[in-house]
Amino acid sequence: MTAALLSVIVLFTPESGVPSSPPGTDKVVHTLLFALLAFTGLYARIRHILLALVVYAGVSEVLQQLITPLHRSGDVLDALVDVLGIGLGWAIAAAVRSRRRGPRTTR
Repeated sequence: MTAALLSVIVLFTPESGVPSSPPGTDKVVHTLLFALLAFTGLYARIRHILLALVVYAGVSEVLQQLITPLHRSGDVLDALVDVLGIGLGWAIAAAVRSRRRGPRTTR
């Protein structure tokens, strides 16, 4: 729930409320945010979370473009790095799951 709320704040803060930062920081934030969403969604065992997050990535960019009071623009590259973040979150969740099970022994 906290990760989802954080994503709404980050993705839908009006442009005037977004602090200036070095070039590329936005892409790093998008990647890490969606990695967090994917990891926590998988940890919570939310069904179809990865597909839902891919849809959310696209829809959030369209909404940023359409909600004029935000003064933000939708960016296809942001949606792509969102999907990269989803993959990163999945990989981290898989590694954590694998580590919890411990090493496999063969007989």
